Amino acid sequence: MENYQSPALHAFRLLFRPVARILLRAGVTWKELTKVGKLTYVEVASQEFGIRGRPTNISRVAILTGMTRREVRRIRDMLEREEIVTFERMNSASRVLSGWFSDRDYTDSLGEPLRLAAAGASPSFEALCANYSGGVAPSTMLKELKHVGAVVEDSNGALIAQTRYYMPVLMDPEQMERSGSVMEDLGETIAYNLHRSADQQARFERRATNTRIAPDKLPEFKKFLDREGQSFLERVDEWLNEHEDEDATGNMRLGLGMYWIQG
Repeated sequence: MENYQSPALHAFRLLFRPVARILLRAGVTWKELTKVGKLTYVEVASQEFGIRGRPTNISRVAILTGMTRREVRRIRDMLEREEIVTFERMNSASRVLSGWFSDRDYTDSLGEPLRLAAAGASPSFEALCANYSGGVAPSTMLKELKHVGAVVEDSNGALIAQTRYYMPVLMDPEQMERSGSVMEDLGETIAYNLHRSADQQARFERRATNTRIAPDKLPEFKKFLDREGQSFLERVDEWLNEHEDEDATGNMRLGLGMYWIQG
């Protein structure tokens, strides 16, 4: 076990550096971080380390985490009372924008998003929300999309889609929650690939980097990514939309994340 602990802890230090930067800028102290660490340790040990598919009992969680049974029981009680944080509003905003760019009822002959009236029969923003927002009121959705610059209004009151993806304002609470979900997605893929069995296929996880790039190439690289990366991500989004199954029974979340590397 010691042979695995040292590289695992070193890997965690690398992983934790950007997390620590976010937390420090948000004013989170190490004591507050310790509390979150305990909660998360017990949560994961309880949900994912049971034997033969059964929930993990308190004694096993205590052994895995190094805590006392009393502490584990106290934390599990806290987790049961905890309000679950969801990203439904962010997911709804992304679905609305994606539908605006991909649904033929809301795009022109060139595949560009139509200018929409705020209310009325389809195609309108109200009708778009009815199809894609998951119950979020059109006025609430429009206010949020305007706030982040994803939608603007022309002089005649028509709504214009500016971006295909929802991105909250930098460092607002929703942006931080979204960033956490992005790190979770990447971490889940890494964890799966590390611990998968020999007969399981690895999940796609690749990097392309070079340490001999002159700083003056940054603007050119940004243009390249904006063109090629965005184009590929939009093709992925279209594939997912084409294969969407409205019957939620047994469905899973599937997708691809892309990120800039600079150091």
